Amino acid sequence: MSAKTTRRTAGPSLHDGPDPGLVREYRFDYGKSRSNRFARRVRRDAVVVVLDADVAAVFRDPKRVNALLRAAIAALEKKPPRRAG
Repeated sequence: MSAKTTRRTAGPSLHDGPDPGLVREYRFDYGKSRSNRFARRVRRDAVVVVLDADVAAVFRDPKRVNALLRAAIAALEKKPPRRAG
């Protein structure tokens, strides 16, 4: 192989400066902001977990997810401990 075919082209460098598409500072008008409309749906002691799309397609509500997780926990608790060796 010649040096010409194995030479890599230089990619963007960290020293090239900021991306021209980015602005140094963004100013938001917080007067137009609204509170989170979903905040009241979540209890204070709840833990929110984001499901992947394929999992969310099967489990349409929290009751079904919790039922399966409780069954998995019960199955794990009934399992005899592993022996070392």
